[in-house]
Amino acid sequence: MSITKRKLLIPLIAFAAISTLSLSSPVFAQTTVDQVTQAGEQRADEGAAEQQRIEQVANQTDQLLAQYETELKVVDGLKVYNGLLQRQIDNQEAEKVALTESIDSVALIERQIIPMMTRMLDSLEEFIELDTPFLLKERRDRIARLRDMMERSDVTAAEKFRRVIEAYQIENEYGRTIEAYKGTVSIDGNEQEVDFLRIGRVSLSYQSIGGQHTGAWDPATGSFVSLPPETYKSQVAQGIRVARKQVAPDLLVVPVSAAEGEAQ
Repeated sequence: MSITKRKLLIPLIAFAAISTLSLSSPVFAQTTVDQVTQAGEQRADEGAAEQQRIEQVANQTDQLLAQYETELKVVDGLKVYNGLLQRQIDNQEAEKVALTESIDSVALIERQIIPMMTRMLDSLEEFIELDTPFLLKERRDRIARLRDMMERSDVTAAEKFRRVIEAYQIENEYGRTIEAYKGTVSIDGNEQEVDFLRIGRVSLSYQSIGGQHTGAWDPATGSFVSLPPETYKSQVAQGIRVARKQVAPDLLVVPVSAAEGEAQ
């Protein structure tokens, strides 16, 4: 084919292509719009799905953050609690050290306190024997029970000490109380039952059943002596009733040892 013919053929082919494109352009345009619309809808769906995934991730992030803050508060609480426990442990350790030292010294303390309590009982027994002889059997029996207790291994040193102190307190109470009790006194060489009247430690008098004999303890002679009935019979009887709470308290005239040792 010559060059001139080829030049003429190219425009014809181009014209045919343009003509064909012109004839099919409405269909082509519609197809393109649908494709664009579909592509847009697909991108919108993809965007919505992506947005949903983003929201899910955001929600998960918020949840994790809230959980983290909660765990952080728990950790802070545990730190405070652990600090408190540590201080308690430190205090307990200090107490253990103190207790260990105390235990180590128990044997030494017991070796010292037992002789001291024995001396206390000796002093109390001597005091009772030198004191006004009221409730003598009861007081002596108390000392005897305490001495027996001192030899028992099943009684702790603390309990022994408590009982000894209790005996001292009982003796101390006698000095500020009034009491009436029954006993016996040798009158004219015969043991007779009498009612005793004790007023503290300053006066110990008696009256026989029926009121025939009235007497009192005389520290100067270390014995009971008879008292003039016209002066003391009614007073001692009244004092016995007061001590037994049979009558109201009242002023009494009772025998008291004077400084020179005479009964007044």
